[in-house]
Amino acid sequence: MKRNYIYIILILLLAAVNQGQAADSVWWKLPELPAPELYGNILIDRESSRAGVKAVSFSHWSHRVNYTCMTCHFELEFNMMLNTTAITEEQNRYGRYCGACHNGKTAFGHTKGNCDKCHNGDISYGKEKFSTLSGLPPAINGNGVDWVKALNDEMIKPENYVLDEIRPIKFEREIVIESPWAGIAPAIFPHDTHGKWLYCSNCHPEIFQIRQYATEDLAMESILDFEFCGVCHGRVAFPPNDNCKRCHPDMKHPGKVGNKMH
Repeated sequence: MKRNYIYIILILLLAAVNQGQAADSVWWKLPELPAPELYGNILIDRESSRAGVKAVSFSHWSHRVNYTCMTCHFELEFNMMLNTTAITEEQNRYGRYCGACHNGKTAFGHTKGNCDKCHNGDISYGKEKFSTLSGLPPAINGNGVDWVKALNDEMIKPENYVLDEIRPIKFEREIVIESPWAGIAPAIFPHDTHGKWLYCSNCHPEIFQIRQYATEDLAMESILDFEFCGVCHGRVAFPPNDNCKRCHPDMKHPGKVGNKMH
């Protein structure tokens, strides 16, 4: 009898170890998030350092109030990936890229007295203006703003274009993305929500193939490595931290313990 108890205890211990290993293989370590006023801030430095000036600081949240993503990432031809667009001062002065708005009319221009407003190398530059977002619908993380609700409720009315009128393509199809993991509900991708901010070519075909199920290696590991959905979600759009149900609406026990999803 005593020997049987020992066997039972050993079996339970082994099961606990295996369960822990299985859990570690399924639940992912989530990225640490910066302070809300820094979330989405970037330093643009493909050409600046080589030209002997400091990197350009750019705040997505301060621009997002006035313009949708497609304004810069479609009409003004900024690539989605950081530091892959060859922006030069000459092009800006000619009215391309940042210069489409920063022309001394729409926004401050490219004059000597304004250099430090962009070329400051400080990712926190302008953070004192973050308090102006306090009246927008709250979110649990990212920069603490539910931008989709703010747009739908017309609390913000960002423009879709700067130069020539661009109307978003209305496409309401939802995509169901099945999870390879047992117990993880499918992800639901709503085209209509994303179409209010982005243009089709922002995602297709470079990030996602047009045909459903044609995109290879789409997995949570890749997303947390800032690929696929992670190109935006985790850097500018709401991060996966504590947001399981926003993509997996049928998740029964979403949340976070320590720094792991459960």
